Amino acid sequence: MNVTTLASPPAVNPGAYRQVFGLLPTGVVAITGRTNDGKPTGLVVGTFQSLSLEPALVTFCVDKSSSTWPALRSLGRFTANILSTEQLTVCRALSRKGEDKFQGIDYEESTLGTPRILDSTAWIDCEVLSEVVAGDHYMIVGAVTAMDAGTGDALVFRGGKFGEYTQWPTPAPTETPKP
Repeated sequence: MNVTTLASPPAVNPGAYRQVFGLLPTGVVAITGRTNDGKPTGLVVGTFQSLSLEPALVTFCVDKSSSTWPALRSLGRFTANILSTEQLTVCRALSRKGEDKFQGIDYEESTLGTPRILDSTAWIDCEVLSEVVAGDHYMIVGAVTAMDAGTGDALVFRGGKFGEYTQWPTPAPTETPKP
């Protein structure tokens, strides 16, 4: 087997990178917690996913320039709110810069004391297990302490636009002829 080793990897154009990965739909998740003075705060990520079943772990990434993540990080716990298709206004409110992002957002307290946004598709309460610097982002791993399903369909983001998942009809199973 011949293996070719590149002296250095080719440069990747950031615009092309964003365009290509913009083709991949992602869920829209609000990561919520409290500031040191107890105010609810949050941010929106499109990188949230399951990491491990045993133990139950999740992961997401946050841009290093985020002004919200340091406040959430300091308390060591958060709730991942899987936003529903009815929560575009919540997404926009938590995506903006500045203080008081929770104005007009209805929520209840989780057992961790973090905000669970009402009418979300699901909630996952976590304690921060680790944080890794990965390029221009932080990759956070959370240990799941509780979770609950809500109602509605999950909000999806693809190619700079919001939408929803459309399920295709499942074809009837066919029997494979036996030889």
